[in-house]
Amino acid sequence: MKVDTAASYMVSGARTTAAMRAETQAFGAMVSARVQDTQETTSGSDGQEALDFTRMTRQELFDWMNEQLRSGKMSFDESAPFLGMTLKISAETGEPVDMATDNSRIDFTEKARQGIEFYQLHFDQASADALQAALEKMLDG
Repeated sequence: MKVDTAASYMVSGARTTAAMRAETQAFGAMVSARVQDTQETTSGSDGQEALDFTRMTRQELFDWMNEQLRSGKMSFDESAPFLGMTLKISAETGEPVDMATDNSRIDFTEKARQGIEFYQLHFDQASADALQAALEKMLDG
């Protein structure tokens, strides 16, 4: 009888840290490509437009996040919770919903609060802290 001693990356259906890092890197590549392709600017008296994170589309959040990355006001690590909030999977098809055609308005501050509560209940303080920092950035404007 042969016993396989190789490490398994899947444990009872749960993703491991290595798998999550790989997914994060893939998202990072997607964001980097999108940041380079996006040439939109904000407007206003100080170059910033007032944002309402309580009534925003996923595309608007994504565009704001890209601008923060481009201007150096946000690091890639700080952008991860925002990127997660821009993702949407169709319950009917199981496929990602294109944010460019999704006009749903979302309260991202409430979404962050719910995520913080979820992660705290599941003893994932690092994820809760990342969402808390994202919430503070949204509330600070």
